[in-house]
Amino acid sequence: MRAQEIVERTLAAASRLTGCAVLVRESSEAVLRWANSTMTTNGHTTSGRVTVIAFVAVEGGTAAGVVSSSVTVTDAAQLADLVAAAEAAARDAGPADDASPLPQPSGTDPTWDEGAQETSIGVFGRLAEDLSEVLAGPQRQYGFASHELTTLWLGTSAGVRRRWVQPTGSVELNAKTPDLTGSAWTGASTADFTDVDVIALAAEAARRLEWGKRRVTLPAGKYETLLPPSAVSDLMIYLAWSMEGRSAQEGRNALAGPNGTRVGERLTDLPLTLACDPAAPGLEYEPFLTATSSGEGISVFDNGAPTRRVDWVRGGVISELAYSRAEAAEFGTEFTPGGDNLLLTGGSGASIADMTAGTERGLLLTCLWYIRLVDPATLLLTGLTRDGVYLVEGGEVVAEVDHNFRFNYSPLDVLRRATEVGATERTLPREWKDWFTRAAMPPVRVPEFTMSSVSLGR
Repeated sequence: MRAQEIVERTLAAASRLTGCAVLVRESSEAVLRWANSTMTTNGHTTSGRVTVIAFVAVEGGTAAGVVSSSVTVTDAAQLADLVAAAEAAARDAGPADDASPLPQPSGTDPTWDEGAQETSIGVFGRLAEDLSEVLAGPQRQYGFASHELTTLWLGTSAGVRRRWVQPTGSVELNAKTPDLTGSAWTGASTADFTDVDVIALAAEAARRLEWGKRRVTLPAGKYETLLPPSAVSDLMIYLAWSMEGRSAQEGRNALAGPNGTRVGERLTDLPLTLACDPAAPGLEYEPFLTATSSGEGISVFDNGAPTRRVDWVRGGVISELAYSRAEAAEFGTEFTPGGDNLLLTGGSGASIADMTAGTERGLLLTCLWYIRLVDPATLLLTGLTRDGVYLVEGGEVVAEVDHNFRFNYSPLDVLRRATEVGATERTLPREWKDWFTRAAMPPVRVPEFTMSSVSLGR
């Protein structure tokens, strides 16, 4: 059964309800893996999912119930069962605090009747060709590449009919010395792999292995630290995920201020802007909202509402917080949907190499992982450095630190205390890669980044 038919038949089966939204997703994914400088596996998979959101009038208001199924739909009876299950879930849930009328359509989607797009192993053509050169090199190479095309259709009882194709791709490369005592990571995100230079990624990893030939031990403490784009992205993503308007209004997060929220507060004199933008070239995401659950800043009642560029920080000043339509009405502000990309702009044209050359003494990181929240009132995060911490002296990398550090720092303080911000480039978030790959970030210099303890191992 075609996706469009699933949508229409489900909405027909739900016509007795107060309202209904139907999401159909079809995904096509290709993967490539190599280990010990040998290609190991490749494959292609497809999957599908149907989500039905039922809106039901109940005592005290309108309730919402959500049911999803990954079983292939072959007949109308299956759809009727999904509608019945979603209706039952709504009645069990009771009246929703975020209830709103479903958004009205804002025009017709010329792609609505088109089918799903599929990727294939062929997307790795250039990558595979260049990889043969990389695997023949002196280092032991390990890595993984994936490319996914997800086609989604959204239909609602209010008349919305929208379709979107979302490409998501990434490659990670881990190079090791022949004796396996040294290791270095590089990675990239991409929409279609035409812009991925695996030879350059391998060369960067090889350079880091050279840096690691000399090793030093350093104590915990505060260090001038160069955060590369990947590390910056993981910190800024956590900040963007924490920009909930309700929590700020109710004094429960770091965006709460003495007289409400911190919107309008200046974080830095640097002209930095942190934004999500559905139209950002190469990083596009759905121009309409899709939601399969409700929470702070997001609501299933908003399915089909237009997304837009949101400047969380504009020109160094906190500018917007996330609000669903119901929250916006409650707090007298603007509907502000979150987004599926993140860009930090406003720095200079300096590269991480330029910033390294301008460092008298400090640390150069590779990436971060195991990031967790310590204090919601300040957005203090903890986590670990990963895959290489390097000592910079006199403008040059002179050694690799023979261990990792645990850090404690807030992404808000990264913006507040940064003394230099370089050129924005597309990057791969290491910690959040499985959930978030569309990021463009600059390298950032933080003069006293807190390495709270030593973590044994490299």
